Amino acid sequence: MSAAATAPTIPGIGSAASRFTVLIPARMASSRLPDKPLVDIAGLPMVVRVAQRAAQSAAARVVVAADDPRILQACAAHGVQAILTRADHPSGSDRLAEACTQLGLDGDDVVVNVQGDEPLIDPGLIDAVAALLPTRPEASMGTAAHAIASLADYTNPNVVKVVLDARGLAHYFSRAPIPFARDNAGLAWWQGAAEAATPGVTALAGFAPLRHVGIYSYRAGFLREFPTLAPAPTEAVEALEQLRALWHGHRIAVHLAEAAPGPGVDTPEDLERVRTLFR
Repeated sequence: MSAAATAPTIPGIGSAASRFTVLIPARMASSRLPDKPLVDIAGLPMVVRVAQRAAQSAAARVVVAADDPRILQACAAHGVQAILTRADHPSGSDRLAEACTQLGLDGDDVVVNVQGDEPLIDPGLIDAVAALLPTRPEASMGTAAHAIASLADYTNPNVVKVVLDARGLAHYFSRAPIPFARDNAGLAWWQGAAEAATPGVTALAGFAPLRHVGIYSYRAGFLREFPTLAPAPTEAVEALEQLRALWHGHRIAVHLAEAAPGPGVDTPEDLERVRTLFR
């Protein structure tokens, strides 16, 4: 699939068929950034910044799924809907499954999981990922990816890669450099510069490895089912929860974004970078 493909026209935005709910999981425990949902970004808690960005999408509603009453209080102070979920959930998807039950969502309702540490999330990306499932009945989940530009990102295990089939469905996700160029290992084999610098290397026109973007859409029924599925061996090896869906035969549709999303916040250094952008 062409990595240079432009974002598709999003069908039905504003129609009943496109209505969806954004859920933002937020938990206070963070080893690298204590009380992360409540850190200040230009006068507002980060989780509120995320919710405000998500509210600029076509979502019917935006709800924070919190594990601490302090998050609820911060959201209420700024007009953001939030619900309290159990504090002992092992993953964000478990927290979202409980939120779906609390909100009484029907099985076919579309839910978009926006991470609570993405204060610069593009509302258009939320809409694009939400629009995948109404048009892809064979998929249980949707997500996004964009073309990788550098060899450093391609080989970085913290950059998750995804390989798609001809229909735009995920074959596999990995922290390893995939697809791996057997004959051109160690080179940016998809770039013309590699071809010019190394005789015999042929760049694949219109094709590049893809970086996975951590945003997901689900049908609410599948989201409630997901925590009951047995963890996959691939999930344990790669530390990638989405591999559980593939292991059990579910399909994941992938939206190709034109560019990388805005930076997330995992560390104090990330927080300072984002604060600078808001200033």
